[in-house]
Amino acid sequence: MKSSLLSRKEKILEAALVLFAKNGYADTSTKEIAANAGVSEALIFKHFGNKDALLAHLIKSGYRRVLQHHRGMMTYKNAKDFIKNMIFLPSKLVAEEPMFWKLQERLSHIPFSKSQHEQFMKPVHPIIIRAFKELGYENPEIEAQYLLLVIDMLWKKEACGEIENSIDLALLLEQKYQLL
Repeated sequence: MKSSLLSRKEKILEAALVLFAKNGYADTSTKEIAANAGVSEALIFKHFGNKDALLAHLIKSGYRRVLQHHRGMMTYKNAKDFIKNMIFLPSKLVAEEPMFWKLQERLSHIPFSKSQHEQFMKPVHPIIIRAFKELGYENPEIEAQYLLLVIDMLWKKEACGEIENSIDLALLLEQKYQLL
């Protein structure tokens, strides 16, 4: 959406996301957000109450967008397709919303952010176990745990720009699990 068409609230959210992702939550003031959004600082407080609530809104709305846009990918059709979708999901998510995932990576140790991510991933774990069982893996629980750890590492490394070959790694996982 063009910046001129954004509501003032959307401008605040966009500016906050970019600044929080770039500078960190603690090192970003509401004054900076207001200046970058072209609004008054008071308007931030009117819409969100405080900086913590603004951050919470960004995180919750980010996960809502992910769930809306990727519901089909996260739907279980068959074991191979589900695991394949999970392998490629991190790259897809980071490519679509790099600032949101950079913010999440920066805040991954903060309890609220961590709990939102865990809530997002929680339903996936038993489905991955089910998929590995259906594919006849000897220890589906360990395979699921391993895959989720790799996926978690991939999106974090990609979000902060520490890895450029995440697709190659995903392809390696696809080959490892014989999903071709």
